[in-house]
Amino acid sequence: MDKMTRRRGRRPAAAEWPTLALIVLCYGGWAVAGLLLWPNWPLAGLLLLTLMIALQSSLMHECLHGHPTRSSALNEALVFLPVGLVYPYRRFKALHLRHHADERLTDPFEDPESYYKALWQYEELPGWARRVLEVNNTMIGRFLLGPLIMNIGFFAAEATLIRRNVRGVRRAWLLHGAGLALVLPVIAYGFDMPLWLYILVPAWLGQSLISVRTFAEHQWSERPDGRTIIVERSPLALLFLNNNLHLVHHKVPTAPWYRLPALYRERRAEWLAMNDGYSYGSYWALLKEFAFRPKEPVPHPALRRAPEAPSGFRPHAHGRTVGGRERPVPARPAKE
Repeated sequence: MDKMTRRRGRRPAAAEWPTLALIVLCYGGWAVAGLLLWPNWPLAGLLLLTLMIALQSSLMHECLHGHPTRSSALNEALVFLPVGLVYPYRRFKALHLRHHADERLTDPFEDPESYYKALWQYEELPGWARRVLEVNNTMIGRFLLGPLIMNIGFFAAEATLIRRNVRGVRRAWLLHGAGLALVLPVIAYGFDMPLWLYILVPAWLGQSLISVRTFAEHQWSERPDGRTIIVERSPLALLFLNNNLHLVHHKVPTAPWYRLPALYRERRAEWLAMNDGYSYGSYWALLKEFAFRPKEPVPHPALRRAPEAPSGFRPHAHGRTVGGRERPVPARPAKE
């Protein structure tokens, strides 16, 4: 990516008002959903809560990348209230910034957001666990089971770090607990909603909506740029803050969400060439292809016990040329 694109992606010195407005809309919509809609139109209230929880997750992602102000403390404060309940902001930030080392994308030992496992890890799992992970690599499975699988793994890993007294982890969870001390009474007494219902419907489904995006984002490829997707069009783009254009975000992580579409349009052919055509027209196209079929294998194609074992894997290539034709990518043997 050239210097011009990086300059255009750089966040401005002043506060980014579109993001600030969206944060106000998100927390305001959450309050309206619980205080006004839930008592009178319960289904509408649950639906709006789900959408606002998903949007708040996207806004946390935006803030940890240095938006909408130059102050990291202020950015954290703007999304401090954990309406999604699960993720401490500081832990999300630390793990996600590690994920942005593109040369390590998808590595189950180096990439905190990888859904792959090394072959020897996979072979040590009981059969039922292998099957669950395979189902989780289908789009329907990720939507339904993804939040449970992801949260169990996250809590187990965090508990280990807390026991080891890893620097910053306990403080992150203490701050998260302070946020929950504000949010949970509002849900229970302000909304008059059972906490189990909030957890099982809007909190769960809010994560499920985000899993639609994360399901698509990455695949193994020998070239780091070939590991990150572009989904060109989606009615969920605002909810995802345009991270459907995920390669653009990875290459220009300082760009605010509302600039990503223009950056993509300016260089569309180059972006598609850069990631070897790992692109889809929409999430609907992904759903049609991978609703009940795993998009990726669970074992990482490059992390095998036996070096002589053939990979039998190639990255998916659903990109198009600028003229709109399908552009298949030739298979490459995975590095052993």
